[in-house]
Amino acid sequence: MRSLIAALLVFFSISLFAQDSMPSVEVKTLDGQTINIQDYANNGKITIISFWATWCSPCKKELDAIADMYEDWQEEYDVELLAITIDTQRALAKVPGMVESKGWEYTILSDSNQKLQQALNFQTVPQTFVLDAEGAIVFSHSGYLPGDEYELEDLLKELAEK
Repeated sequence: MRSLIAALLVFFSISLFAQDSMPSVEVKTLDGQTINIQDYANNGKITIISFWATWCSPCKKELDAIADMYEDWQEEYDVELLAITIDTQRALAKVPGMVESKGWEYTILSDSNQKLQQALNFQTVPQTFVLDAEGAIVFSHSGYLPGDEYELEDLLKELAEK
């Protein structure tokens, strides 16, 4: 029993530690180039990572709401947003057209094999993470309700002042 408790404590502490920073996982650009998410996590900027899918209405609403504010956020807080689709390889063909029709000015990446999703241990989209300029995960949020983007902006303001 003691060893089980010790093992569980070690597991949970490793799990908590793993959530403090972005794991080293490869994702793809829409043109098929493989990149490590660490390249973005360690870019010296506040980084928003928004996981979404073409079939997810709340995801699209969230990214549309942020699109209206994104240019200001870039100027005021030196922020970068990565919109990472979890669409399967088959559904991935819809992504470029949707992004273009929406006018999203984000970096769009694909996690079609869900390796990054699994490494970050979440199940549903939209799922949003915010990394500070040092690459530490400082915020995680699941779902979207209108107005969540203002809460996100308050966090960006706070991080930019540090």
